[in-house]
Amino acid sequence: MKNVIFLLPYFIAVSSYCQHQPASYFHQNTAHTGVYSSGGSGGFGNLILKIKTGGKIFGSPAVSNGFVYIGSEDKNLYAINIADKKLHWKFQTGGAVFSSPAIFNNVIYFGSYDGYFYALNAVSGTLAWKFKTLGEKKVGAKGLWTMKPLSEYMDDPFDFFLSSPVIDEKNQIVYFGSGDGNIYALNAKNGQTIWTCKTNGIIHTSPALDNGTIYVGSWDKYFYAIDSKNGKIKWKFRTKDDSAMHLLEGIQSSATVADGMVYFGSRDGHFYALNAQSGQLIWKYDASNSWILTTAAISNNTIYIGTSDTYKIVALDAKTGEEKYSVRANGYVYSSPAIAGETLYIGDFTGQLLAIDLSSNGKILDRYETDGRKTNAKNVLNNDLIDFAYLVPGMDLSFYNATVAGMNKLYKVGSVVSSPVIADGNIFFGSADGYLYGLMLKKK
Repeated sequence: MKNVIFLLPYFIAVSSYCQHQPASYFHQNTAHTGVYSSGGSGGFGNLILKIKTGGKIFGSPAVSNGFVYIGSEDKNLYAINIADKKLHWKFQTGGAVFSSPAIFNNVIYFGSYDGYFYALNAVSGTLAWKFKTLGEKKVGAKGLWTMKPLSEYMDDPFDFFLSSPVIDEKNQIVYFGSGDGNIYALNAKNGQTIWTCKTNGIIHTSPALDNGTIYVGSWDKYFYAIDSKNGKIKWKFRTKDDSAMHLLEGIQSSATVADGMVYFGSRDGHFYALNAQSGQLIWKYDASNSWILTTAAISNNTIYIGTSDTYKIVALDAKTGEEKYSVRANGYVYSSPAIAGETLYIGDFTGQLLAIDLSSNGKILDRYETDGRKTNAKNVLNNDLIDFAYLVPGMDLSFYNATVAGMNKLYKVGSVVSSPVIADGNIFFGSADGYLYGLMLKKK
């Protein structure tokens, strides 16, 4: 029972509440394929929900039985009634909630920057149990990216997410990563530790589970395959080696597993395809030095990913890694794609959600702008694009404080880092403007 605080009576499920499979970032799809079966697969219809939180939203929502759940920088997890658009409950933690929640048996699981992992009753918002990790922290380095002053320690301003949980429903085990470098496997009922697996770097990626194996990347630049039953490492794969540690070229994207392959992106500017059983490299895609933070979606033997500095949504052949086509957004693409029918939905850093037609090699069907973008784009963006010199005129861009000031100003457009979730013909996502948005989806 080490590190667990629990209130067992609140864990009892309410049978009348559990009627439909919940939808979340990985929507009960432990392999993270990003494909939804929900109706509605065209452009955007009416706004059905807009709820303001007290801070930026980087994590993704979960939807279950008429409620949507989302975490915020203001340290709260929110439960919103979709029908009446009102707050049902909120639960306060001791740190920012940048973990995307998962739901199982009427219990919602998520992590917080306070170093605890939480299990709440999804109906009442009361605590079932919480588990204390060895601590959470951001990635950082002295003289990050050779920024000045070189002797100063700097948090990485692009370390947005915390690891989100994945649940083995059959065995009732919840898995997640931590800033302490561990992957944890806990009993989903009571939070007891089943096993831990230590890496040499912060883990802010989310584990994928497939065929008895946990797949997860770490900031130590290794990608791991771990036995889901005992926590023993089956194999590990080293991404690009760079002796300049201030570049922080670790693994920030979560993995996707399909057809005997495991796919993931890295901050080393590559996207990798490995044999899921052996860890052997099958192919890698060169993203022209752009980071790949998104979790890939896979449909019809095609992989879809987003890139950072090139602002692209890229379609790759799943077998060969050959680029089929790409679509350019207006800013960094750190939101992971969601696919319904022949439409892909994804956000960008300039505050818009895109609907992309996959049957026409990437034609943009529709765009939805956040409130932050509608209000502030003209003052923040340069010809509708990100330009740091324009953001912080007169500041020396070689200094860390210029990057921080530029990011804080950029967030005013309502950057969409949150990955969209589709449920019952609607799409939900969060924004750096602090809002949770819900939109109807049109039929294509």
